[in-house]
Amino acid sequence: MVLHYTAMQSATAARDWLCTPDAQVSAHYLIAPCGTVWQLVDEEMRAWHAGAGAWGPTTDVNSRSIGIEIANCGASPFAARQMTALEDLLRSILSRHAIPPERVIGHSDMAPGRKIDPGPRFDWRRLARRGLSIWPDTAEPGDFARDARRFGYPPDAAPDRVLHSFRLRFRPQADGPLDDTDRSLMADLVARWPAALS
Repeated sequence: MVLHYTAMQSATAARDWLCTPDAQVSAHYLIAPCGTVWQLVDEEMRAWHAGAGAWGPTTDVNSRSIGIEIANCGASPFAARQMTALEDLLRSILSRHAIPPERVIGHSDMAPGRKIDPGPRFDWRRLARRGLSIWPDTAEPGDFARDARRFGYPPDAAPDRVLHSFRLRFRPQADGPLDDTDRSLMADLVARWPAALS
């Protein structure tokens, strides 16, 4: 599962763009701020939502994932009805395909430095509380770069880009150089969710 934001002015504009062949981009689902969910591509078909990037051993994420676009400019909070609709949709998809919550990632996770969505305003912790994603606790700090590769971040991504992507999701208010909190949280992710790689 790969979560995105549209970075467009409206949900209908995003829907129309995602359904335009010339756009050469698509997603399985689009969720409007009001909670409306549009299915744009059948789940069994490949959608062009992820582009270049990798997660764990998967180098062709488009062929092995379901993409959900969430209508949002990237700088605003995600609407409550939209988040509820996302939770309902995720719960259904994860159950239907036996996808564990550790395999729900953001576009920024698989494409560090190239993509930042769903962005720092997205509430990953809320999804984790509902069993639809994961959230780290503290652990003994480890080797951040090594643990990031073990968790799934692309091994060829620059360390500063991996740190930025990691913080977008797990420490959106953090700034500055790599620190022991980053190392601790990443170590916990690897310790508790080794299945994120399979």
